[in-house]
Amino acid sequence: MTHDITISELLNMAVSREQDSYFFYMDLRDIVVDPDVKDTLAWIGEEEKRHRKFLVDYRSGKFGFKSMRLSDVVDFRIAENVKEPEITHEIDSAEVFLIASRRELNAYRFYMDLSGIASQEEIRKMLLQMAGEELRHKEKMEYLYTNTAFPQTSGG
Repeated sequence: MTHDITISELLNMAVSREQDSYFFYMDLRDIVVDPDVKDTLAWIGEEEKRHRKFLVDYRSGKFGFKSMRLSDVVDFRIAENVKEPEITHEIDSAEVFLIASRRELNAYRFYMDLSGIASQEEIRKMLLQMAGEELRHKEKMEYLYTNTAFPQTSGG
C-alpha cells in the first residue's frame, strides 16, 4: 500500500529539514574554536535559512521553482568514501568540513527521494533544484575539507 503524499506534507518535511540543518550548523559552530570555521558554519547556516525561506515562500505561492539559480557542481565524492568523525569539543577544522559535507550529501539524497515521489512536474523540478543546491553546498564543504586536511606545501 502506498501513501500519496500531499504537496503540503512534502513542503512541510522540506521546511522542517532546512530548519533542523540550520540549528545543526549553529550548534556545531558553538563547539568549534577556529574563527574561520565558525564563519563558514555561519555561512552555511544562513544558506539553510535561505532554503527554508524559499520553501515557505514557495508553499505560500509567492513564486515557482524557476526562481532558483542553477549551476554546475563538481562532486568529489569524499563524503561517500571517508568515515565521518564524531562531534567532540576537540574536533578539528577538517573534521567539521567532513561532517558538513556528509550532512549536505544526506540533504541532497532527501530532496532526490522527495522528487521521486512528487506527483506534480513543477514540484518535482523544484525538488531537483533543491537537491542541486545541497550538492553545491557539499562541493564547497568537500573543497574546504581537502584544502584543510591536505594543505598545499611549498614543494608543490
